[in-house]
Amino acid sequence: MKWIDTPPVWLAIFVVAAYNIGRFQPAGLSFRWGIFDLLAGLLIGGGIVLMLLAVYEMRRQRTTFIPHREADHLVQSGIFKRTRNPIYLGDLMVLSGLVLRFDAPLALPLIPIFLWLIEKRFVLPEEDRLRRKFRADFARYCTKTRRWL
Repeated sequence: MKWIDTPPVWLAIFVVAAYNIGRFQPAGLSFRWGIFDLLAGLLIGGGIVLMLLAVYEMRRQRTTFIPHREADHLVQSGIFKRTRNPIYLGDLMVLSGLVLRFDAPLALPLIPIFLWLIEKRFVLPEEDRLRRKFRADFARYCTKTRRWL
């Protein structure tokens, strides 16, 4: 059952919720301006690129990108120089872009709720495991690199 408790599953749940909110929301609220379509595309595309860069770097360093697993190496290179959580940031960007794409202003509260959930369920436990395993290296990394941006 642990495979169900993964960020892609949570992202899918939130995307379905945003889609349904966009489909059934009251008329009169809308993002239907060209700039929002452009922003949606940039967020979705940027999120996917961020995730791919992170997975590439983790594979290059021969460590896992699967949540709940013990990391073999502390990855601090590539996209990880800019953010400690590029995959989760990418998930957040994809959700934000899809909220715009689905024209669902009432789904905007899903974004901070998703952020809170991902942070509680995945980010904090992962950082705790890294802190215990890599101690001083992880502490230095945290002073150099922000959790999100």
